Amino acid sequence: MRQSEQQYLDLLAHVLEAGDRRVDRTGVGTLSVFGAMMRFDLSGGSVPILTTKTVWWKTAVKEMLWFLTGGTNIRPLLLENVRIWTDWPLAAYRRETGEEISQVDFERRIVEDEVFALRWGELGPVYGKQWRRWLGPDGREHDQIATLIATLRSNPASRRMLFHAWNVGELEGMALPPCHMVYQYHVTSDGRLNCLMYQRSVDLLLGAPFNFAGAAALQVMLADQADLRPGELVWVGGDVHLYLNHLDQAREQLGRAPRGWPRMRLLRRAGSIDDYRIGDFVVEGYDPHPPIRAEVAV
Repeated sequence: MRQSEQQYLDLLAHVLEAGDRRVDRTGVGTLSVFGAMMRFDLSGGSVPILTTKTVWWKTAVKEMLWFLTGGTNIRPLLLENVRIWTDWPLAAYRRETGEEISQVDFERRIVEDEVFALRWGELGPVYGKQWRRWLGPDGREHDQIATLIATLRSNPASRRMLFHAWNVGELEGMALPPCHMVYQYHVTSDGRLNCLMYQRSVDLLLGAPFNFAGAAALQVMLADQADLRPGELVWVGGDVHLYLNHLDQAREQLGRAPRGWPRMRLLRRAGSIDDYRIGDFVVEGYDPHPPIRAEVAV
C-alpha cells in the first residue's frame, strides 16, 4: 500500500483522465470523481506536506489553531498574515454594498477597524464554532474537542471519539459549509493515535494540500495532549474535483518528481489544546518544488 505523495499524484491524474465534467456552484466548472482514499503514516514525525509544489504549511497550521479557538471572524487570521478565508466575506461585501473594493484595501479595513471587522469579517458559524461551541436543542453549547481529548485519556478504546461540523440547523448561516466535516480517532493497543478525516468536497489542487497539513498538525497536538504517538492519517474524499481553471497547473505538478516527506515536531507540550502557538511547530527536511499559482473559486 502506498503511503507516499504518489497517492496524491495518482489521484490528480485520475481526475484529469476520468473526471466527470460538471457545472458547479461557483460557475467555474469542475472535473469530478466520487470517492477516494489516501493513507499517510505519521510515525517518526513524518507529515504529508506535499513536495511537488511548495505548500505554505505555517498557513495551514495557523488556520487549524484558529479553528481550535472557536473563532468565526477573519480578523485574527489577517493579523497572522493568513488570507485564505478573505474571498468569501469580500464577495459578500461587494455584493451587498456595490463597492468594488480591492482585496488589499478590504483586508486593511478589517485589520484597522474592529467595528468594520465585526460586520464584514464574520463568516458565520463555521468550523471553530461547531468544534468548540456546538449549540444543542436545549441551548447548551458542546465542546467536541474537549470531549474528544477527555475520552482519548480516559477511554482510548472507545469507538465514539469523533467530532464534526455539519450542523444542519446552522448551515444557512455559514459563509461556506464545512468541507472537511468529520474527524474520527482510533488508538492502537501500543499507543498510536490514528485519524480518519472525511472531506465531502475537495478542491484537489488548492484545498487538499492544506487539509492534509492541517489534519496532521491537529493529530500531532492531540497525540501530545493524550500521551500518545501519531499513527496513521486516513483521508477520505467525497466529491473530489479539479476546477477547470486548474487543469494546466495540475498537469505541471504531475511532471514533477516527489521528494521525501518532511518531519514535524513540537518544541514543547502545551498546557492544553488551547495553548499551542505557531512557534511551537518545527518542520524539518522540507525540500519542495516551487509554488504553483492558481485562483480560488468562490
